Order: sequence, then C-alpha cells, then structure tokens
Amino acid sequence: MSEIPILQDIVVIFGFSILVLFICHRLGIPSIVGFLVTGIIIGPSSLGFVQSVHDVEVMAEIGVILLLFSIGIEFSFRSLLRSKRLVLLGGTLQVLLTIGISFAVALQFGQQQAQAFFIGCLMALSSTAIVLRILQERVEIASPHGRVVLSILIFQDIIIVPMMIFTPLLAGATGAAGASPLMLVAKTLGVIVLVVLAARYLVPGVLYQITRTQSRELFLLSIAVIGIAVAWLTSQAGLSLGLGAFLAGLVISESEYSHRALEGILPFKEVFTSFFFVSVGMLLDISFFLENPLLIAGGALLVLLVKSGLASGAALLLGMSSRVAIIAGLSLGQVGEFSFILSKVGLEFDMIDGDLYQKFIAISILTMGATPFIISAAPGLADRMSNWPFLRRYKSGSYITMEKGAEVGKKDLDDHLIIIGFGINGRNVARAARASKIDYRVIEMNPDTVNQERKKGEPIFYGDAAGEAALHQAAIAKARILVITIADPTATRRITSLARRMNPRIHIIVRTRFVQEMKPLYDLGADNVIPEEFETSVEIFTLVLMKYLVPREEIDGFIDEVRSDSYQMFRGLARRTSSVSDLKLHFSDIDVCSLRVDKNAELSGKTLAETNLRSKYGITVLAIQRGNNIVASPDGPSTIEGDDILYVLGDSENIEAFQNMIKADRD
Repeated sequence: MSEIPILQDIVVIFGFSILVLFICHRLGIPSIVGFLVTGIIIGPSSLGFVQSVHDVEVMAEIGVILLLFSIGIEFSFRSLLRSKRLVLLGGTLQVLLTIGISFAVALQFGQQQAQAFFIGCLMALSSTAIVLRILQERVEIASPHGRVVLSILIFQDIIIVPMMIFTPLLAGATGAAGASPLMLVAKTLGVIVLVVLAARYLVPGVLYQITRTQSRELFLLSIAVIGIAVAWLTSQAGLSLGLGAFLAGLVISESEYSHRALEGILPFKEVFTSFFFVSVGMLLDISFFLENPLLIAGGALLVLLVKSGLASGAALLLGMSSRVAIIAGLSLGQVGEFSFILSKVGLEFDMIDGDLYQKFIAISILTMGATPFIISAAPGLADRMSNWPFLRRYKSGSYITMEKGAEVGKKDLDDHLIIIGFGINGRNVARAARASKIDYRVIEMNPDTVNQERKKGEPIFYGDAAGEAALHQAAIAKARILVITIADPTATRRITSLARRMNPRIHIIVRTRFVQEMKPLYDLGADNVIPEEFETSVEIFTLVLMKYLVPREEIDGFIDEVRSDSYQMFRGLARRTSSVSDLKLHFSDIDVCSLRVDKNAELSGKTLAETNLRSKYGITVLAIQRGNNIVASPDGPSTIEGDDILYVLGDSENIEAFQNMIKADRD
C-alpha cells in the first residue's frame, strides 16, 4: 500500500497541538493562540516537521468554509435588528475610522491608494474567535462592554464578505470569465437573490421532509449538500467559496432547523478550523522575524494602540462611559482571523507583496497572542484611564446625559431603593417595588432600554454606576437599599466598593453568578450576596424531588433547611459591623420581617397583651401598619386587626410558627 504523506502531517499537527494546548490551558491562554504557536513550531521555517504544507492549506480552506458557514447559520437578522444601533452605527464607526487612519499611514509609507485602502481593510478586522471565547470564560458577554464588543464583531463578520467581493475590483481584476466589475456586482446580486428565495421558499420545505424521516445521517448529508452547492454556485459566478459558505449558512439560519444543523457541523468545524490557525502559524517566517524584531514589535504595539484607541473612540461616540469604551477598545485591538483570509485574497490579486505580507503575518500573530493578557488587564487600566482629564467628562456616558435624565432625580429622594441594571432581575425588583409603593430609581447602561422604559414612565436613566456621577444622580447618600443585578463581575465589585464609601449605612444586595465571587463582594462591603449558581441548584433538586412525588411540605422544609444552612455559611464571609440596622446579620437566629394578618385569623381583634406573643412565641412586634397609618412601638392595649401588617422581630423558627396564628382557619 502506498504511503499517504498527509496522514503523517495530521498526526504531527494534532500531536503537537495537544502538547501546546495543554500548556496553554495551564497558563490560561486561549486555544487559538496555542494553534498559532503549534504552526510556528512545526512550520517549514522552524522545525520543518510538516512537509505537505499545500495539503494543510487545502484543509485550512475547508476550515475557513466551515467557519463562515457556521457564522452564517448563527447569524440572525432578528438579533441584528434588536441591536441595530450598536451593530450598524458602532461597527461602521470602528471600521471606517480604522480604515481611514490605516489608509493615511500606509500612504505616508509609500503605498499606492488601492493598496493603502486594502491595508486599512486588513487592520479593521478583529478576532471574533479569540475575543468572544475570552469574554465567555470571564462571563462578560452580557456586560456593557461585552455588548459593545459583540456588536462590533458582528458587523466585522458581515463586512468581511463585501471586502472579499470587492478586493478583485480594487485590484482592477475583471472576474473569472473576462467580465467587467459591473458584471461581477450583477452576478453577486443575482446569487444573493437566489439564496434569499431559496431560504424563503425552497429549503424549509425540503428540510421538513428530510426531518420527517428521523434519519440523522440523511439530515447531515442534506445540510452538507446545501452548503457545498451554494459555495460551488458562487465560485462558478466568479465569487469566493467563503462568500458561498456564508450565504449557505444564511439559508439554513432562516429555517427552524438551524440549531440542529449547527450542532451537526460543529465537530467538523472545530477540527478543520484548527488546521486553519495552525496553517497561519506556519506562514510566519522565523528568520524574517529574527531579522526584524524591533520593527515587528513596534508595528504590533502601534496596531494595538491605534486600533484600541479608535474602537474606544467609536464606543464614546455611541454614548458609552469612558470605562466601558476603554475596555471595549482594548478588547478589539488585535488583528483578526478573517484578516488572514482577506490577506490571501489580496496576495492572489497582488494587493500586497511578499515582504509586506510577512510583516502583516508577524504583526498579526503577535497582537493575537497579546490579546488574552490585554483583556485581563483592561478593567484596571480603564479605571485609571477614566480619570485622565479629557476622559473624566465621559465617566457616566453621554448618549443620554445626566442633565437630560435629571427629571427622574429632581424629586427629593429619601429612604429609596436604587436598582443597578434593568435585565430580568432588575425588572422583577422594580416590579415588586412598584407594587409595594416603594420609591426607586434605576441606573442602566443600555441606552435603547433607557429610551424604551422611560417612555413607559419608568424612573430610569442612563449612566455607568461604576462612576460616582450616576450614583450621585440617584441620591445614594439618602438611599436605604442598593440592588446590583448586572452581569459584569468587575463592575459589580467596583460599584459595591464605591457605594459603601459614598453611603456607609446603605444596605447592599448583590446578584452574582458563582459562589466563589461572594467573598470578594463581602470584603468590599456587600450585605447580602445571592449566587445564581446556588439558587439554580435549589431549583434543580426541587424539580427532582417533585418528580419523585415527595410531599410538597417536605420539599419546602428541605429548601428552608438548605437555604438556612448555606446562607448562614455564606454570611460568615460578611464583614461584621456594629450598626443596629444590620441586627439580623449580627445574630444569625434573629430575623426582622413584615407579616399580613388575615381577616379571619385567630389573633384578629385581640390586643397584644391578650396574645402574649413575647412569652408564647418569642416574637416582638415592632410596629403595626393599618392602612396608611403606622403605630410605632405598640404596647399591650394595642389591638391586632385583619389586614394589619405586623413588623416583627424574632428567630426564623418562631416567626414561621407565628405565621400560622395570623392565617385564617381554612378547615
């Protein structure tokens, strides 16, 4: 049997990848950087372990096609419309600013206008794969800067397609069959129209009939045929295979079977895209790098500074706070994987020469490798840079200025509630406060949400609560409670520390994702930290016990026991103070709560002296609310009537037993 050289190369690539990725995992470096390093080590200019470089590049091309196909499947016109302002305006600003500055710099270095513009296109793209993976690991996708970064990356993933289409036009090429640029545009529009019609009328019906067979193999083959057929159609029209793959993904994305299709191709995408990143590493000429280390390092630093600055500027123009804008900008400072795809198109059409191509490859790999460390340092850098004189005015953002939002804070506020973030948790807290007639104010970082909710009469304004201005606007010095519901761990810690400093008496309740985030928050001054991880586990075991038909009262008792034990342990993390208002945190068995008396309750109509609550139940009634009137420090002759709200002090068990006395007899 004849030997197949590519098999040896595949073993070498995956073997070294496992070793390098294991080391990267231990060091906290993203796997994509590990693939790049693997390519550098085993490439022809280094150890030279891989000989069939052309075959690897072919598999890399398949990886690119699958990557663009999966992006097309994940792309949703509906999600684009929901974030259209951030995607379209933010992405356009970032791309145009980067192209413009890069174009001007390239002209100064003697490039022709067409080549300078192409270099600007290369520089405008950032790494979706690296940045999103890091943000997901840091649980920051839903944070304000995460939304900005995601929106700009979505726009970049879209704009790469027209960039690839118009690169041959920029080079003066006439297409595959001697057609004019106008004909190439006409073919592109024709293909897009066919794809839209197929997505709307043909593919959903075909996939419906396929899925009725319940055959996984048949479904996957159908998805593969759709993708390959559309890619082949675009290549026959003189367009790129990558464009065809993206359009094929769009066809699938508009059907109800997109998630199943994506699930089927993901393993193949991961394998073949790993070849792509390894092949990029192989492109680096080690001798060229060693001959020009200062040039390459200086170029990488320049790219990081310029791109980060321009992306931050775009975020500021969108009205983001300086802190959010800086973190978003630092996250987008690298050159992305799609720039490599575009550079190969440019190399094919002589838009860049070999020497410039090597400089681009070396600088790009260096910026990608530095990205994990830059994102990790970004919050600290943003905190310091936000205090620079020319950035200080943007600390709370400018899309909806504090002056425009002043009407929500003009009323004299006192003893009110402040809610940070208006997601699901924030909305529920506001709804409960509104129903209980508690005065509250909301601080939100999404300007679209602020506009929509303010029209509904919600007391909400735009601002970054990680800065003092927004908290001052919400009159934090007079507030009783602060509830933090945002998904940004770094901002949550900063807000907690700032709020405790601005109002030492305020009660701070924080929602967090994981139990391990509790101790730092307690150390910073939080009074209560609610970890979603813990509450999710409670909900899960509740559903499990219900399915096993365990009696509901036993489940409720177990829930109370688990919450009591676990939160008692968690509270041990909290900083103890001598404040009387925090009495129930000093004494773990003491609770202060409000209870409503049913009209037909056993205690209804009796005096406090007759009930003898203190000796019988260990309960002290601190106050009685009857309608709009409150009786503070009630004495023995004070009566308890139906619909009264009793504010009581006692341990949890006694209060629970006492609740039965104020309920109506339902026998």
